[in-house]
Amino acid sequence: MIRVGADEAGKGPVLGPMVAAAVRADPTLLPDDIDDSKQVAPARREEIATALRAHDDVDVGVGVISTDRIDDPETDMNSLTVAAQVEAVAAIACDGDTVVVDAGDVSEERFGRRVRDGVAEIGVDIDVVSEHGADETHGIVGAASIVAKVERDSRVEAIAEEYDAYGDVGSGYPSDPKTRRFLKAYVADHGDVPDCARRSWSTCADLLAAREQSSLGEF
Repeated sequence: MIRVGADEAGKGPVLGPMVAAAVRADPTLLPDDIDDSKQVAPARREEIATALRAHDDVDVGVGVISTDRIDDPETDMNSLTVAAQVEAVAAIACDGDTVVVDAGDVSEERFGRRVRDGVAEIGVDIDVVSEHGADETHGIVGAASIVAKVERDSRVEAIAEEYDAYGDVGSGYPSDPKTRRFLKAYVADHGDVPDCARRSWSTCADLLAAREQSSLGEF
């Protein structure tokens, strides 16, 4: 029986977009070792994502939330997670599909309802099963989590190439010393964070505040 799974990657990093993916397939077609993307080795994630995209009986949809949208003060991460999953699901879902989503809200029911309503607004009627940790318990959601992670990683690699003059960008997470050093070096040179950074994150706000204080001291 055909199912659709949806999940996202990159909700917490300070660099790069958030990426959601949806996979539509008969779950029996999926590799046996599919799991939550964090439990799958990077090289294997790449293999699985490539195989899924190449399979004639598997459909893959992707939704991307840019740093500008993340920094918009009129929105919030729960709403953006819904938007990302809606975009990914709507790209491949058919009327009557059952879609299993990894809930990005404390309320599973509310998150699922918002995804269902968002896809309906685009013109596709689906049923939604929304669960926390769905990427660990549903292979079709694990597949989506892997595709989302691989797509997100490829975008971080592109950022690394674009800004290689400022050192290793690291994982893009605020806790990564490499990421923090990269941002500090860029701010020291430009007086602002790069476009790839989420300026509304405290990591960026703190760096900009320190830069401003340093400038005032020099003045």
